[in-house]
Amino acid sequence: MDPIRHSKLEELQKLGINPFPTEPFPTNTTAAEILRYYPQHKLDFKSVRLAGRLWRKRLMGKASFAVLRDASGDIQLYFQKDDFAERPELYDVVFKKLLDLGDIIGVEGFVFTTKTGEITVHVQRFRLLAKCLHPLPVEKETEEKTYAAFTDPELRYRMRYVDLMVHLGVREIFRRRTAIIQSIRNFFNERGYLEVETPILQPVYGGAFARPFTTHHHALNMELFLRISNELYLKRLIVGGFVGVYEFSKDFRNEGIDRYHNPEFTQVELYVAYQDYLWMMELVEKLLERTVQEVLGSLKVVWGDYEVDFTAPFARVQYYEALQKVVGQDVRKLSEAELLHLLDAKGISRPEPPFERIDLISQLFDKLVEPTLIAPTFVMDYPVELSPLAKAHRSDPSLTERFELIVAGKELANAYSELNDPIDQRRRLERQAELRAAGGLEAMPMDEDFIRALEYGMPPTAGLGLGIDRLTMLLCNVQSIQEVLLFPLLRPEREE
Repeated sequence: MDPIRHSKLEELQKLGINPFPTEPFPTNTTAAEILRYYPQHKLDFKSVRLAGRLWRKRLMGKASFAVLRDASGDIQLYFQKDDFAERPELYDVVFKKLLDLGDIIGVEGFVFTTKTGEITVHVQRFRLLAKCLHPLPVEKETEEKTYAAFTDPELRYRMRYVDLMVHLGVREIFRRRTAIIQSIRNFFNERGYLEVETPILQPVYGGAFARPFTTHHHALNMELFLRISNELYLKRLIVGGFVGVYEFSKDFRNEGIDRYHNPEFTQVELYVAYQDYLWMMELVEKLLERTVQEVLGSLKVVWGDYEVDFTAPFARVQYYEALQKVVGQDVRKLSEAELLHLLDAKGISRPEPPFERIDLISQLFDKLVEPTLIAPTFVMDYPVELSPLAKAHRSDPSLTERFELIVAGKELANAYSELNDPIDQRRRLERQAELRAAGGLEAMPMDEDFIRALEYGMPPTAGLGLGIDRLTMLLCNVQSIQEVLLFPLLRPEREE
């Protein structure tokens, strides 16, 4: 708390002004509405009430200007001493001396245009609604340049409330994120798919390769896990008779933090009975075409130095063929020693032991192929060892009917023809259990209840997982996942 501002708070109290009043202050317009519709609709703005933060003050003698920042943007305010003749201290003392930048105020008055052509609210009455007790970081201008304030990423993410005050563009990112989710939800609802909620606390986690967060339920004396995916529960619903279900899910993976990963993230998963991964490709094309168009008004997305076109159809490549094109040989024919040598030759770090031969191939693909796929590209037919929940390919049992959608060099979506053979599924999960026993911390555990559900019969099903955070990054042209999470996970704050 700033001591100067605290002393001003006490001065306000001595004047009989409550710095945190309980009375409401209903508004009838916003800064954006005024700037958009005035002066075409002058009559609508003869008596306005709006509220927000005092953002700037330009003090003069009997008249002063200020800027109010509300949820929609900024607008100029005009204060004239004569308007406060009954209580001149409101202008001379409260406004000029005791109100600080960042204070939340409500104003009443009328709209006019200044001689310089700026739309302005002439304030006839104002009320302090909440005193700001910390100085705000504001831009500093010199004759040579303007120094931006509050640009340190860690401070911005830790104190997002200040970031949202200072940087209006940050607010737009999260409005756009909401628009993305709403567009996807509408698309699924129009097709009759049911939005559901599945457990976040799970006795057996599954649906992805990841280390979970663990917790303990004291009443039942049992270990529980924060979900790493909601896939296995949504498939249970398909077994139960729903034809199409989806969920926007918060998932949690006990992993490192970088520009593309946060331990808590959001994805939407969709499962539709009687379909396969080829049908799902076409659905994803339609979904993204519509969402991008609705959110941006264009199918061409600026991403860093690239322009990404979401016009369907998207490119399609086979997993091993794409890798062979980059490496120059069929990696399926290479021994483990040859694969290790190839990793070393390409300057790619080896995976942490214990690893299998397929892990070396996956490392080559992730480092050599994915970064080259900028335009939306379906990578199809992944090795069976990398896809324990996907159905074996109808023409090659060493592959699965799975695709990943890669955009701007990163996975955006993952989809399968879902494995519905309980015998094959048990065999694959048993193999995962062997890997866990050997020290593979990201291998999936056996889920006997899920196997039992499949034994009751699950129809042929297409499943999809689409990353909301990464899609938002793309459509907002930001390079870090922390920019699209309101409160990303950070290290504990250091004590000064």
